Amino acid sequence: MSVGSVVDAVLVVCLVLLAGAVLLALFRMEKGPTMFDRAVSLDVVTIVVLGAAGLMTALADRSDLVPLLAVLAVVGFTGSVALARFAAAETPEEARILSTEELRAAAAEEVEDDAAAPVHDPDAAAEPGAETGPGPQGADGEER
Repeated sequence: MSVGSVVDAVLVVCLVLLAGAVLLALFRMEKGPTMFDRAVSLDVVTIVVLGAAGLMTALADRSDLVPLLAVLAVVGFTGSVALARFAAAETPEEARILSTEELRAAAAEEVEDDAAAPVHDPDAAAEPGAETGPGPQGADGEER
């Protein structure tokens, strides 16, 4: 048995194991029961695809597929971060869908809060005795 045939056999066994891993991950994705289980199984599927592409690259002795591996890794990472960002833990009260009346009341309360908040207006007249800056003259004292 040559070294090349042993390596090919190992690569084929690895591909079979990756196929089993993707089947288990798809089963977990289907069964759930929570959104986080589905997100983790999607990450596993992405990693299995990444591993399979790496094994196929090694099996075919091609180096032109390496950028594909980098792109798959970035897509998997971005997808995981996006899922984590949008699946942030909320209290049951925050996650509840508001009725039309509740939404109007919340919007009116927000408008009242915004109206009461102080606003910085740079164009407002300065208080008497407050330093206003260089005025119509520039910093060098010449009038503009």
